[in-house]
Order: sequence, then C-alpha cells, then structure tokens
Amino acid sequence: MKRRTLILSSMAIALSACASFGGASKDIPAVAAAQPELATFNQLVAAAGLGATLAGPGPFTVFAPSDAAFAAVPAKTLAELKADPAKLKAVLSYHVVAGKFLAAEVKAGAVKSLEGSELTIETAGSFVGLNGVAVVTRPDLRAANGVIHVIDSVLLPPKK
Repeated sequence: MKRRTLILSSMAIALSACASFGGASKDIPAVAAAQPELATFNQLVAAAGLGATLAGPGPFTVFAPSDAAFAAVPAKTLAELKADPAKLKAVLSYHVVAGKFLAAEVKAGAVKSLEGSELTIETAGSFVGLNGVAVVTRPDLRAANGVIHVIDSVLLPPKK
C-alpha cells in the first residue's frame, strides 16, 4: 500500500509540473539562458535589470533578438544602450508582450508591448513578422511563464 501511495504521489507531482505550461518547468530567463544564439540578449536583460520581470508570473511572449540581430546593430548604438540601463530596458521591454502566444496562435495586428508602445505583427501561413522588419526564425521556445520566439532584428520603440 505504501508503494502504491508513493507511486501515485510521484505521478501527481509529475502531472502537475507538466500541466503548468505544456511541460515547461523553467521560467523565461532560464529557457533563454539555455539558447546559445541568445547570449547577447541574456547579457543585456541582466544589464537592464529585466530578468526579475521576465521570471515573474506572466505569462509573457518574448520576441528575443538573436546574437546575429544584435551584431547588425551599429556598435555606437549598442554602446549607448549598454551605458543607459533605463533606455536599454525600454528597448528590451519593447520585445515583450503580455500573454502567451505560440506562433500558430499569433494574429496579425497591433499589440501593446511591455514598454508601452505598439508592435505590429504580420502573419502569412507559418511566417510571423514584426513591424515590417523582424522575422521569427525560431518559434515556440516554451517556458513555465510564457514563450520565446527568436527574431532576426532588434526592434526600437518609436520615439515619444
């Protein structure tokens, strides 16, 4: 009887972990940290102090620029962002949307970013683009509190 109770308890724990978010048990920063092509994104999230927000309950959809996307940003612009944590946080927050949207569920139109400005999402079949500039190159990296889509460009919020 003890063995059966132990097995049932173990199954209940495993099922509740899987039910939390499609089997994902790590938060967004942990999932991002495991992606080699997001090293720059991860460093900048830490520098901007955005990690705690992205580790929060969410859910969030993060459009994370790849290392190649950050390499395409002029060095001077990237240096200015790194020197100004508030501006860096605004730029990175512009890549985050409240809610969990897998690539197949994304609808074309405007959505409000965590930064406060709108992003324009374009879709066509399995294609997902942002602001007519960025394209999702690696979709649906699932986290316990949302999802990450790797994109090929860094987006800058509109000037206020």
